[in-house]
Amino acid sequence: MTLTSEQKKQAHGFTLLELLIVIVIIGMLAAYVGPKYFSQLGKSEIAVAKTQIEAFDKALDTLRLDVGRFPTTEEGLNAMLVQPNGMNKWNGPYLKKQIPLDPWGNAYAYRSPGQNRDFDILSYGKDGQVGGEGEAADITN
Repeated sequence: MTLTSEQKKQAHGFTLLELLIVIVIIGMLAAYVGPKYFSQLGKSEIAVAKTQIEAFDKALDTLRLDVGRFPTTEEGLNAMLVQPNGMNKWNGPYLKKQIPLDPWGNAYAYRSPGQNRDFDILSYGKDGQVGGEGEAADITN
């Protein structure tokens, strides 16, 4: 089968130069969009932690209404799922699921009494250490 000159013109592919130009353009777009995307990812993790802490806060308020007190530091957040000894009016579980880890894979800290409230629920942020700034900052109720 012989190709005509018109068919030969239509059958040509991309040249190496054209492919390199497309790759460079895609690389430039990725270099511009990538950092903006990943900075938003850190903000969303902080928002998730705040939302989870708020849900724990509401569940603990419901527990206090039933029992008359907040769980002690020793009883911890687990008191929302399993009835501790001495909580006779406990009417839980107060959460539908197990207590999740924070968005960075660390357990939430609970202390009662808290520094400024009856209790504190804390995520130590991305670094998992007390204090910090930015994504490593502590998040509390």
